Amino acid sequence: MKVIDTALPGVRLIEPRVFSDARGFFLESFSARRYREEAGIEPVFVQDNVSRSACGVLRGLHFQRTRPQGKLVQVIEGTVFDVAVDIDPHSATFGRHVAVELSADNHRQIWIPPGYAHGFCVLSDTALFQYKCTEYYDPADEDGLAWDCPDLAIPWPIRDPILSDKDRRHPGLKEWARALKP
Repeated sequence: MKVIDTALPGVRLIEPRVFSDARGFFLESFSARRYREEAGIEPVFVQDNVSRSACGVLRGLHFQRTRPQGKLVQVIEGTVFDVAVDIDPHSATFGRHVAVELSADNHRQIWIPPGYAHGFCVLSDTALFQYKCTEYYDPADEDGLAWDCPDLAIPWPIRDPILSDKDRRHPGLKEWARALKP
């Protein structure tokens, strides 16, 4: 497998080895030993999630406030534009993002450690999105940032995404950071 460090600390792009022939392909989507030895990733996953979304759907930017989730993300069907945002106000990369295209064809994964906001938008007709989490989902602990926050300057490849009501109401980065201060 190939591991590519990104501009954000700990966020890594992973290109698994894919064995293809006339019958199709095989890849190892996760091995604790391999990810620890080759990628320096040693999470304990407690929950797996799958979502299917239509073209133009944007989910995010989500995170949990006090029990942050690390996520190993991949696309099983279709193509998405995937984004991780540093939300640690004490970090040198606070407010910066990394964006990658994940697809069923490129088989890429992205490891997003705890402490980052995460979101994606669907570029194909549909996308089947799978992610492993290091913490259980807690609706009382969830939070988010506005997908179109100008301070984040994320170059989303769609202009008018399909959003949930919750995702329409998230604050921008500065507003969220101000609310953190006592």
